[in-house]
Amino acid sequence: MAGRTAIGLDIGTSVVRAAELSYGRGGVTLERFGQVMLPEGAVHEGEVVEPEPVSAAIRQLWQATGFSHKKVVMGVGNQRVIVRQIDVPWMAQAELRESLPFQVQDFLPMPVEQAVLDFFPLEELTDGGSRFYRGLLVAAARETVLANVRCAEKSGLTVTAVDLSAFAVLRSMGRQTAMDVETEALVDIGARVTNVIVHSGGVPRFVRILLNGGQDVTDAVAERLGISNSEAEGLKQRPEGISSSEQLAAVNRALTTTAQDFVDGIRGSLDYYAASYPGAPVERILVSGGGSRLNGLVERLTSALRLPVLAGDPLGTVRIGKTGLNEDQLEFVKPLSAVPVGLALGAF
Repeated sequence: MAGRTAIGLDIGTSVVRAAELSYGRGGVTLERFGQVMLPEGAVHEGEVVEPEPVSAAIRQLWQATGFSHKKVVMGVGNQRVIVRQIDVPWMAQAELRESLPFQVQDFLPMPVEQAVLDFFPLEELTDGGSRFYRGLLVAAARETVLANVRCAEKSGLTVTAVDLSAFAVLRSMGRQTAMDVETEALVDIGARVTNVIVHSGGVPRFVRILLNGGQDVTDAVAERLGISNSEAEGLKQRPEGISSSEQLAAVNRALTTTAQDFVDGIRGSLDYYAASYPGAPVERILVSGGGSRLNGLVERLTSALRLPVLAGDPLGTVRIGKTGLNEDQLEFVKPLSAVPVGLALGAF
């Protein structure tokens, strides 16, 4: 394996995933990808609540996949992470980082000493002779970040960096913008957490973390039909395989109600963006994540948002190495890879 390598680790609500990329003269190559299911309740809406089974799953993932080393970049994105556009006075980057807690304490819903902070400058502006940065403030509850890091370290890994999962999605899919598309939205749908990112040419304009996803639809189908979640997962993706007309009607009702709530959440986020940036309208939407496989979701989003909605390809800009995965397996993991691949890309 030539060149440098990096591994992105994504602890989701129901699955832990990792991707290893190498970087050499031929560009970026996917070397390995793996995932292991998590016990129900071990992670709640992106936040680790039962460290032992999560650490065990990470160890199992490394044993099964054969990653070449144990240094990882981790993602974070849940209800205790906020991303907000703010203006801060212009200053040198090192000075800005030091002063950030004092600059942003009025914008935080938590004590500043309990938060991990970062600032992503988007542009430098001048108003009345005063220079300032306009950018995205990222604030995460420190204990949430540390819980994820401890799980990885307990598994024998070394965490070299922690990155916002939404930025990882942007990194893996934001370079696929069509020549005639200036601004697009990326929607990565996990089990309980969905990342919505609007960007122009790879530069983020808007980020929102929604606390719903594919598992909410599964739960609705399981409850309505009185079946297990594993059975409901299969039915929601392939309702055409149901033989009973009564059961099919029940599944469709559950899908319609829950999926519509989910679509409304995405539409509300994009409506908020449109009101804030009237001069840069979203022109298309790319979807990824396990929840993007929901039967009829693309059609529902297209109808509700009146925009082209396409399946994103997080592997579209990387070469595929000797992963051990066949074509069908690669096609299956493609929508699942946005976060771990984007995290690894960030290390380069």
